[in-house]
Amino acid sequence: MSGERILEVQKVKKYFRVGRGENLRAVDNVSFHVHKGETFGLVGESGCGKSTIGRTIIRLYDATAGKVLFKGRDVHGQNRQQMQQFRREVQMIFQDPYASLNPRMTVEDIVAEGLDIHRLVGSKSERRKRVQELLEIVGLNPEHLSRYPHEFSGGQRQRIGIARALAVEPEFIIADEPISALDVSIQAQVINLMRRLQREKGLTYLFIAHDLSMVKHISDRVGVMYLGHLVEVAESEVLYADPLHPYTRALLSAIPIPDPHVEKKRERIILEGDVPSPITPPSGCRFRTRCPHAMTICAEAAPEWKEIKPNHWTACHLYNDSPSS
Repeated sequence: MSGERILEVQKVKKYFRVGRGENLRAVDNVSFHVHKGETFGLVGESGCGKSTIGRTIIRLYDATAGKVLFKGRDVHGQNRQQMQQFRREVQMIFQDPYASLNPRMTVEDIVAEGLDIHRLVGSKSERRKRVQELLEIVGLNPEHLSRYPHEFSGGQRQRIGIARALAVEPEFIIADEPISALDVSIQAQVINLMRRLQREKGLTYLFIAHDLSMVKHISDRVGVMYLGHLVEVAESEVLYADPLHPYTRALLSAIPIPDPHVEKKRERIILEGDVPSPITPPSGCRFRTRCPHAMTICAEAAPEWKEIKPNHWTACHLYNDSPSS
């Protein structure tokens, strides 16, 4: 997918101090970009750093190193006034729709919070009318205005979170595992809602998840993270049809196929061992301790980030002989 780059993440690092002078390397030298109007999926196991990169982009965390450029502007170099404008343009939908909603606030006040902060409405009647419109957009009833978060189901609470994000009319939304806390039957409804809103409002998404089957359906391109590193990026259909990195292959092999005959014959790639600690990651390639194709060089040097095929990037010593572009 080509076009204007609305977001560029350039060699971003986010370390957390954990005592005794040690650092937890949650995100370590990650680079990618997102085109305007697309959905970029970011996947990986729990603890790989994908949620941390989302929170660093929106500056809930300050980056340890590197740059985040939104429409060409360095997010981490902006002053307070510039950040207020940035927070209008970029919003976040959180993983837990209950924890992210203030239990003491009504739905009207929750959804209108952004309207109030950015002074986007003049009167109480205008405020209420706008909140009612937002609730209808996400499939909730105007009668829900005076209720509290605990009175709703998980799916309804996530819809409230989406309405809150839409209130300030953002261009870019970071969706941090927005469906993982929901029942399977509700997940598809929320995904369909997000896709419809994207078409209608021209939104751009960074969609963070560990459910690869769902990411395939919503994403134009997908990035795969492992232990703070990005290991592969490609267009969604290409990545699922022809994964290059051994970690990506293992993740995809775990997705069940609805055809029992195909599923019975399919070979599942089982990774040995546990994910290493991000405080003391392995030398060289971080995946080498679990990789079925590990070689001597994997312990000696980190693999180079290369474009192996057109628009298909990976970091793996298996492709050392491939021409770098």
